[in-house]
Amino acid sequence: MSIRNEITQKIEPVVVSKVTLPLQISTYYGENTFSEMTMQKMISEETYRAFKRWQEEGTIITKAQADEIALVMKEWSMSKGATSYTHWFQPMTGLTAEKHDAFISLGHDGNVIEKFTGSKLIQGEPDASSFPSGGIRATFEARGYTAWDPSSPAFITEVDSGKILCIPSIFISYTGDALDKKLPLLRSDAALSKACLELLRLFGYTDVKNVIPTCGPEQEYFLIDEAYYRMRPDLVLAGRTLIGAVSPKGQQLEDQYFGTIKERVLNYMHAVAEEAYRLGIPVTTRHNEVAPHQFEFAPIFERSNLAADHNQLLMDIMKKVAHRHGLVCLLHEKPFAGVNGSGKHLNWSVADDKGNNLLNPGDTPEENLLFLTVLSAVIHAVYHHSDLLRASVASAGNEHRLGANEAPPAIVSIYLGEQLTKIVNMIENGKMEKATRQDLVDLGVKLLPRFTRDTTDRNRTSPFAFTGAKFEFRALGSSMNISTAIAVVNTIVADSVGIITGRIKSGISSGSDFNATVMKVLSGIIKESRAILFEGNNYSEEWAKEAQKRGLPNVASSAEALKAFIKPKAVELFEKHGVFSRVELQSRYTVWLEMYEKVMEIEARTLAEMVNTQILPQAYEYQSDMAGGLEILKNLIDSGTLKLVDGAIDDRKEVLTKLSADIYYIRKNIKEMEKILNNAHSMDLEARAAYFFSDLKPHMEHVRRHVDALEDTMPDSIWLLPKYREMLFIS
Repeated sequence: MSIRNEITQKIEPVVVSKVTLPLQISTYYGENTFSEMTMQKMISEETYRAFKRWQEEGTIITKAQADEIALVMKEWSMSKGATSYTHWFQPMTGLTAEKHDAFISLGHDGNVIEKFTGSKLIQGEPDASSFPSGGIRATFEARGYTAWDPSSPAFITEVDSGKILCIPSIFISYTGDALDKKLPLLRSDAALSKACLELLRLFGYTDVKNVIPTCGPEQEYFLIDEAYYRMRPDLVLAGRTLIGAVSPKGQQLEDQYFGTIKERVLNYMHAVAEEAYRLGIPVTTRHNEVAPHQFEFAPIFERSNLAADHNQLLMDIMKKVAHRHGLVCLLHEKPFAGVNGSGKHLNWSVADDKGNNLLNPGDTPEENLLFLTVLSAVIHAVYHHSDLLRASVASAGNEHRLGANEAPPAIVSIYLGEQLTKIVNMIENGKMEKATRQDLVDLGVKLLPRFTRDTTDRNRTSPFAFTGAKFEFRALGSSMNISTAIAVVNTIVADSVGIITGRIKSGISSGSDFNATVMKVLSGIIKESRAILFEGNNYSEEWAKEAQKRGLPNVASSAEALKAFIKPKAVELFEKHGVFSRVELQSRYTVWLEMYEKVMEIEARTLAEMVNTQILPQAYEYQSDMAGGLEILKNLIDSGTLKLVDGAIDDRKEVLTKLSADIYYIRKNIKEMEKILNNAHSMDLEARAAYFFSDLKPHMEHVRRHVDALEDTMPDSIWLLPKYREMLFIS
């Protein structure tokens, strides 16, 4: 029996203590979060008002007020067992980072006292040289700063031996350049609010003070047993299986999606949700996804900055809780070939500070002029900046998923649905008619209720679909930090809102009727942006051909897609709205390109090591056994001892020939991979990334194809690596 089979027989779910009567969520929701409500109870009314002015108007609080907030934050966190604090930030790796400091200071008598001041709350100083900066900081230039983000509440994380107060922060260089994901997101929020406020003033909404982008990221993931994970170097080092034959049963029966959740997984989901609720993360939906042992969490919408923080926290919780349950949570976009990969559908909308969703069409969308204006702005934005949207989801992992039959293609387009498409067509033609109707669905059974059909259907193949009072950007990868994608959407929509506002102002300045002017402007916007609208199957070959005719980009390579960030029009756009400077854009392009080629190299070297140490030795042994067995048969036949049916020897030769061919092609492609990796060292970054995409990836796929063929033919007893049929179907 192989060690793989021994592990399989020993796998048992972690025993979980049964809860007879779970606590109501409302009794502990947000208990580990220093919410505004908690702050308001603990500080003076004057300081709280100043804090709110800082949040809403940017008027920074005084040192004394900062000291007051720091004091109560320390007291609150210490009452919960915290002994240290950290500025929690999100560098350009897309992950989170933290440096812990204890709540202690030395008194005059040499004794230790707990102390936390406003200056320490507002600003920290981690070493900036060891974080990726894309050339903004040299290695010897180490200083960088974290600064408290007051729009996101502080929270407590805990391990068995202690608790830590985490202060959400931005991260900047000594020269003030953004070195993180959060600062550009906050800037883009402000840019979108400014543009939308100007538009709202035209429509008579003078009492609105702020406009807020809201988001809800749907988080997909896989779970596998930790014992299997530790036996797979590719999962440990690369996050995905670099080899592995497809299981005879995968997702083809479509019996996993929304199916009954296994008890082991449901225990895990309950534990994740409980930790999330204690941190104020509004996880509301959980279910089985399409692929075996693939699942999803989805939250209630929040303002974009908080949604981004909470998604990072949720991913961290998911991984930590999985370990406690003897599982591993895989967040890679394509951990298993032959079944669906994992995305992170980003639901995006925009609302004013009165709670009105500007993308809510209402019952009669053709009469909702403000909605039609914002809708047209989004269409215009996606058409003119589809390359930036594609770049915002570019990564080595997502490259395996985009365009496969479970994710949108690399071609960005918008789906509106039948009703809104009719309305958009009328706008374009300058003729508005009554387009709505009472869409009640009668199921023909009296005891069942009638229900109202939504304004739009769902198109799961569309990268950017209107799905009822929001857009769903479906192209994000499951492991990604959502901040960059939100920042791009916010910025391009802000720009298009500004363009539309300018055209409306120009029209009414000449004395034209307001409504007529708006309709004329929107008609022009739709005409120039129509090519981005597509209602059909985005997976079809016909659409790829049609998109090419329309001039829509189709960029398969992540390295190539990332170039959109440094095009002159992108630099002009982001600098105009104060979201990224030219230097910050160049640095991000460099960092993400480096990450792409480094991931590719790690994967290639991991694959070579696995093949050379775990696959080929077993294959050579089996090849020797097959050759020896064939030789024995031939000797028995030649001596007259054994008589075989016609074709039996040829059949055995055929098996050995196929086995030998697979071994040969594996070795051949491994050697080619090694040459490519050696050649790449003399290339610059752009050339190396392009070389890996065009040359390294195909050789890796060749290796995989032949290794998977060996897995399907070699004896199960000598195959060392856990198989898909084991990893994806654990009890």
